Amino acid sequence: MRIRQLEAFRAVMLCQTVTKASEMLHISQPAATRLIADLEQSIGFALFERVRGRLIPTPEAQTLYEEVQQSLLGVDRIARTAEEIRHQQRGVLQVAAAPALSISFLPRATAQFLVERPQTQISLLSHSSRTVVDMVVGQRCDIGFAILAMNAPSTHGEPLLATRMLCAVPAGHRLASYSVVKPTDLKGEHFASFPRVLDTRLHVDALFAAHGVERILRFETQISHGLCSFVESGLAVALVDPITASEYRGDGIRFIPFEPTIRMDFTVLTPIQRRPAMLVQTYVQYVREYALKQLDPRCVVL
Repeated sequence: MRIRQLEAFRAVMLCQTVTKASEMLHISQPAATRLIADLEQSIGFALFERVRGRLIPTPEAQTLYEEVQQSLLGVDRIARTAEEIRHQQRGVLQVAAAPALSISFLPRATAQFLVERPQTQISLLSHSSRTVVDMVVGQRCDIGFAILAMNAPSTHGEPLLATRMLCAVPAGHRLASYSVVKPTDLKGEHFASFPRVLDTRLHVDALFAAHGVERILRFETQISHGLCSFVESGLAVALVDPITASEYRGDGIRFIPFEPTIRMDFTVLTPIQRRPAMLVQTYVQYVREYALKQLDPRCVVL
C-alpha cells in the first residue's frame, strides 16, 4: 500500500469519477485506474462497483475513506511543515542576550520578525554577557547576543554590530546643546558608570585617565537602561551605547556624540557543536538589519 494509491482513492471518492480524479492528481486516467486496482489488490477487497461506466463506492470503501482522509491530512500537514521550515516560517529559537539588547530592542525586533512567521516561537532570556557565553558553550540556547570584542572559545562568533558610545546628559544640563562631548567637558561632573567587572568600564576609566579628567562617580549598574534612568533624574551624566539610546522614550535626556570614539561591539554567538539552523541565520540577519535601520549612521562603526 503506497501513499500515491491512497491519494488516488481519496480523489475518486471526492470527485466520483476517475476522469476528474486524474485531473485533480495531474495524472492520466489509465494511471489513476491502475492505482485504484493496485490498491484493491493490496487490501484484498473491492472499493468500487462498476455500474454503467461509473464507480460506486462500496460500504467498505466508505469505512476505509475516513481513515485514509485522516492519514493523508497528517501527510499534508507534514508537507506544509517541511515547506514552512524550508522558508524559515516555523521553528523554535532559544535566545539569550545582554540587557542592553534584551530589555527593549530585541523584543521589538522579534515582534516584527514574528509578524510574518506565525508558526515560530522564540524564547528570550536576559543575562550578563559572560553568562550568555556560558549558555552558548553549554548548548543551553541557540543564539547568544553579547557585548564582546572577541569571539569566545567553543562558540561560533560573528559581529552583529560595532557602535560608538554616546554621552547621556539631562535635558537641562549645560552640555545639552553641545554637538560633540569630549572628556575634558566632563571634568568634575557627577558620573553614572558601569561596574568595574565590565570591560567597558575599564575602557572608559582608561580614556578619562589618559586625558587627566576626574569625575565624581555616584552610581553604578551593569544595565544601560539603569544609567539612563539615573541621568534622567538629573543627578549625573553617563556614557551609554546607541541601541539603549535609540530605545529611550522621553524628553528628559539628550544623547550627544562622544569623542574620541569608545567602541562597543555586539557579537552573535552560536554553539560550535552544531551547525546553526536556517531559522537562526535568518533571525540574526533580520536583527542586524533592524538595528541598522533604527540607529543614527554616525553611531555605527564601519
